[in-house]
Amino acid sequence: MNKSRDIWEFRTAAGHSAGTDLIGFHVEAVDGPVGKVDKLSEAVGEQYLVVDTGPWIFGRRVLLPAGTVTRIEIAEQKVYVDRSRDEIKNSPDLGDDGPDDGHDARGRFGPYYDAFYGGRIF
Repeated sequence: MNKSRDIWEFRTAAGHSAGTDLIGFHVEAVDGPVGKVDKLSEAVGEQYLVVDTGPWIFGRRVLLPAGTVTRIEIAEQKVYVDRSRDEIKNSPDLGDDGPDDGHDARGRFGPYYDAFYGGRIF
């Protein structure tokens, strides 16, 4: 039986180690590049990446829960996520300030990402 995990935590298999600086790493969706990591939250139960999409979607910043990360390649400086470019493009607007804290992130972005996993990943 698989133990379910919250989408707001890194998957064990992703290879994330607390304290690893991912800022500036390239983010790869399942169908191509989407941008670079601009911010990282490692708070327990409130882990996420803020990704600057650059000119791809007009400089928009998006929030991706840490549970969307499938693997991290330190040598390549790449973070791979289980989202398509369209899913990321259609995600809720982060705005200039970003989330105030993890609870804000969960409240504002949780419903969009919960729709993919029913609130959980396996």
